[in-house]
Amino acid sequence: MGNQLALTPPMGWNSWYIHYHRVSDQVRRQAADQMIASGMADYGYQYVNIDDCWMRKEGADDPEIGGPIRDTDGRLLPNQRFPEMKVMTNYIHAKGLKAGTYISPGPQTCQGFAGSFGYEALDAVTFAEGGFDFLKYDWCSYGQKAGGKELMHLKKPYQVMWAELQGLKRDVVHNLCQYGMGEVWKWGAEVGHCWRTTGDLGLEKADSLPGFYRIGMKNAEHWAYAHPGAWNDPDYILIGWVGDAHQLGEEKAINLTPEEQYAYMSMWCLMAAPLIYSGDMVELDAFTLNVLCNHEVIEVDQDPLGKQARIVKKTDAEFLLVKDLEDGSKAVGLFNLTNNARKFKLLWSEIGITGKQRVRDLWRQRDVGIFNELYETEVSPHGVLLVRIWPKL
Repeated sequence: MGNQLALTPPMGWNSWYIHYHRVSDQVRRQAADQMIASGMADYGYQYVNIDDCWMRKEGADDPEIGGPIRDTDGRLLPNQRFPEMKVMTNYIHAKGLKAGTYISPGPQTCQGFAGSFGYEALDAVTFAEGGFDFLKYDWCSYGQKAGGKELMHLKKPYQVMWAELQGLKRDVVHNLCQYGMGEVWKWGAEVGHCWRTTGDLGLEKADSLPGFYRIGMKNAEHWAYAHPGAWNDPDYILIGWVGDAHQLGEEKAINLTPEEQYAYMSMWCLMAAPLIYSGDMVELDAFTLNVLCNHEVIEVDQDPLGKQARIVKKTDAEFLLVKDLEDGSKAVGLFNLTNNARKFKLLWSEIGITGKQRVRDLWRQRDVGIFNELYETEVSPHGVLLVRIWPKL
């Protein structure tokens, strides 16, 4: 495999959308425990990642998170909610999982905790010695230090950290979080393994469609730039129970219909996106696991050919994505953008095939038949038809 990491999109969990500033050693261990107990690890989920707020915050009144942000040697200090980072990562590794961390190239993170500016080399070594396998590097306050908005300035912090990561005696996946600035999809592979292409994924609805549609459609435009070791990242999978950034202990079930959740997961898998769940691992229910852990759907995301689905059609009523797979088959997602169930025709001529084809429904995990030149079916409001198609031999 050479020295290339992330030959398929990373899969795992991130603390942000459920724990926010309340992240701790305990909730991280719970997430690792649940990744095993729920069976998610058996389907490929492996990274247990903390997001912002694990460091110290200069000038904070709360003694749990305040105090000196670095020791006398300049090493970054975790806050009291993370008493022993290496012990925690050892706990995760002992389960056969991997550990991820987060920081900003700026002087502070997005939440005002300590950043890496001026300490990039030391922080990279600290992360490696701490047993981390994944680094989310979030732009945040770096804009104060960037020196301009030109491409050279947008690239620089990621070039600096990438160079430091390459010198480590540890493999660390580099996740660029800079929200699509400077058309990052065109150069992200030079300095990382995956890169955010948009702003954060909100839960609000726009034009009656859930927010994941807006973000996903933007991400889908950049399909040509994805390949093994280099992935467009449209943000996390937000289903099940998620948190509130401001209210301690406030959680809510995601406001998506079952069909919308199937569409969400289908779109991310067709786009060869990192599959990082960011809901409550302790409150996983059977339906959420059903969405996250369908192996035939995940196989589309993890296909070793590493192609992202291309956009074939986009109208007010439908969105059609087609992904070429290593065995010569095609994964096809036909999304209903309307508020009503509709019958759709999937025409072979639109997706570059002819003749008799075997069609398999991936969510139901069953063949639906042999069809010639088209397949017609009803799709639920905001839902999806996700099929895999092979020539009939």
